[in-house]
Amino acid sequence: MFMKEKYPDFLNSEIIPPPPEEAYFHVISAPYEKSVSYGTGTAEGPSAILQASLQLEVFDGYSIPAEQGIYTHPPLDCEGPPEIILQKISNCFSQVLKLGKIPIMLGGEHTVTLGALQALKQHYGDFGVVQLDAHADLRNTYEGNSFSHACVMHRALDLGLSIYQIGVRSLSYEEHCLRCRQKIGHLDANSIAAHGVPDEILPQDFPENIYLTIDVDSLDPSIIPATGTPEPGGLSWYQTLQVLESVLHHRNILGFDVVELSPIPGMHAPNFAVARLIYNLMGIIARNKFV
Repeated sequence: MFMKEKYPDFLNSEIIPPPPEEAYFHVISAPYEKSVSYGTGTAEGPSAILQASLQLEVFDGYSIPAEQGIYTHPPLDCEGPPEIILQKISNCFSQVLKLGKIPIMLGGEHTVTLGALQALKQHYGDFGVVQLDAHADLRNTYEGNSFSHACVMHRALDLGLSIYQIGVRSLSYEEHCLRCRQKIGHLDANSIAAHGVPDEILPQDFPENIYLTIDVDSLDPSIIPATGTPEPGGLSWYQTLQVLESVLHHRNILGFDVVELSPIPGMHAPNFAVARLIYNLMGIIARNKFV
């Protein structure tokens, strides 16, 4: 059952949520966790992010993103087979897209992104997917499951979508070969460590419309230790913000998700960092769109 105290409205300590048709940002919680393969707890990620958002300042240091309106949907019921859950996510995204608004999904494991992509594909047709992640997630199946969190970017390719990967530092040899065959664009973590974040990341021929998916393990574990499959050598906080600024400078964002937070009891910093990242990203989007 939906418990309001567990899933408060995003930033409702500071703002009164407007009606959905008046809010530019729509927050969707998808506490789905079925295929995690190391640490567990991603089902608790959405509620932890919403709780942490109550500690945010409404001013992000540059602007007040909440002025564009933030509406928080009740959490999706994520019990059942993956096909059913993905359809629920797709249906919720479709409702937001019909309003001409920006859907923001809180995961849950990375599998939830597929539901968003299905809705966006139906609504917009062609678009590109920009992935911030420690892992390539390009396996066709993992542990016998084609809906594993390790397969979500392969499912994006199956939809005919272009993808660009940022921050990857762990992938199988088969994923490496697929990257080469498909000529999948990427800016891996070792390249960022050696050369910094370039002013322009995406190739000129990458689609103008993009969906952004952020696995929190793209950041270094010193910032986000609360994730199921942490990898050393990740992006710093300011590198991540630089990446987002660069990606969105010349692109039109259709929506985004933030996935794979596995809260650690008694450790608030990672939850707050993720909430802050989401609100800062709202600010980047709003300033590019409205300022």
